[in-house]
Amino acid sequence: FAEPSPSPSSPSDPYPRLAVFDLDACFWNEEMYTLRHLVDASAEQVVGELGDSGLEGVVGARSGADVVIRIHPGAMRALQRFHAGEYPGMRIAAASSADTPLAVRIGRSALDVLEIFPGVTAREAFSIGWPAGFEGNLQIGRTPPLSSDKAATHFPILRRETGIAYDEMLFFDDCNWGDHCGAVARGCVEARSGEGPVVVRTPRGLGIDEWELGLERFRQRVEARAEGATRR
Repeated sequence: FAEPSPSPSSPSDPYPRLAVFDLDACFWNEEMYTLRHLVDASAEQVVGELGDSGLEGVVGARSGADVVIRIHPGAMRALQRFHAGEYPGMRIAAASSADTPLAVRIGRSALDVLEIFPGVTAREAFSIGWPAGFEGNLQIGRTPPLSSDKAATHFPILRRETGIAYDEMLFFDDCNWGDHCGAVARGCVEARSGEGPVVVRTPRGLGIDEWELGLERFRQRVEARAEGATRR
């Protein structure tokens, strides 16, 4: 899609160029490998208030009769404010090592149904800012060229496909099955800065506090970068 961007964030524009979400147990509540049924978009879904917007939409996507997939509050806050244009220069992506091809398909079917505003699906939010039909920002699964190691496959592919440098990324992962955040921070580093993505672990799912913490950590990085440039 593009070469890595040469224009980093600045104190007047302190947002990551790419916010990257793990999906299972981070962006939403369920682990897709435990499920057996695609979300049927034509079936009755769970309707309720979308975050704190005061608006109603699809808050739960049904996988079979008994399982309801729900977006965690921090992820809902992130996508709603992103959709509203509150994070200039930022786009969003997914890096999920869903275990099986069926798990990948279930996850994608949930993205097609869950809403962030009435009539606006999570999948549509992930497409904002990219060319029509582009899916290079959705690295979901572990079938080659992907693997269980996000630092070795998902993030290099995201960098190549999106043209966004590692040190301009913010990454959220539950890390309950391995320290993906640590591996990505150590293994995906830009030579120009010696930095990788800013990372936030979300062992209980992405809450509002974790989302705001990620933005604050990235802002601190941008400020430190600017101070270092001033001293040189």
